[in-house]
Amino acid sequence: MPTTMQAIATPTWGGPEVLQLVTVPRPEPRPTEILVAVHAAGLNPTDWKGRATGGFGEWGDPPIQGYDVSGVVEAVGPGASLFAPGDPVLGMPRFPEQAGAYAEYVAAPSRHFVRKPDALDHVHAAALPLVGLTAWQALAEVAEVRPGQRVLIHAAAGGVGHVAVQVAKALGAHVIGTASAAKHDFVRALGADEMIDYRTEDFAAELRDLDVVLDTIGGDYGPRSLAVLRDGGVLVSLLGDGLDADGERAAAARGIRTGWTLVEPDRHGLLALVELVETGRLRVEVERTFPLADAAEAHRVGEAGRTSGKLVLTVR
Repeated sequence: MPTTMQAIATPTWGGPEVLQLVTVPRPEPRPTEILVAVHAAGLNPTDWKGRATGGFGEWGDPPIQGYDVSGVVEAVGPGASLFAPGDPVLGMPRFPEQAGAYAEYVAAPSRHFVRKPDALDHVHAAALPLVGLTAWQALAEVAEVRPGQRVLIHAAAGGVGHVAVQVAKALGAHVIGTASAAKHDFVRALGADEMIDYRTEDFAAELRDLDVVLDTIGGDYGPRSLAVLRDGGVLVSLLGDGLDADGERAAAARGIRTGWTLVEPDRHGLLALVELVETGRLRVEVERTFPLADAAEAHRVGEAGRTSGKLVLTVR
């Protein structure tokens, strides 16, 4: 087994050009950890936000980007009894601390992973964990979506959005999505019942009495979303700029539950997502793949905000 590996590191914070392919020591699994030979690593907006500013994670030296991992167990540390060498796994380890997914190997807690289902190749498996857990935790656990509820998903064609549409449908909801008109067929094929073109229609004028809104965009989308919720509804934001103090007071006066949620490593959530995949109720869309060495270009494409589904780095 090699003692070094290649990885994409961020020696300084900044634009995509700061990403560098470097050779670093291969990690060793500590107690309860597994060493994973990475086959593919998913990209997410949190990656380029962290690259630009450092985010709120605790980074190694040098900082290695990435959270979504799909690969094969290479070795197990003491007490890590869930997996054996040769097992295919997927996970989102350590978030928001450094996971180091943009690398040939990752060592992380075994319970931050689950066995990769046969229905997913490594590329699609690497695209699932962060967006899948975000959607599952926000909708199933925070909003507690129930059958028959009406749920609005903003940016429904994006990485989180396209998975959230499917999770909401699996929970029995009537799903409405916002996206550009060119992406409506894509989102409808995932299960959306209604679509709104955000470029030509004002969702706040079109909709009323919804049970849940998932705000994946931020800015004025949170305040505008209050108008479409019923009294006692739920507004879940994935960004920290959802509502100001006046907005929070207005929501409280109508009994609307608000707040922003940050995804966490979660084995039980991953198992729920794998079940949805295996029963044909969830698929993850990959628009494009890049070799590990082209991570900077992948970040440029991702930051443009025009992607349907996910971008993935291939490592092996």
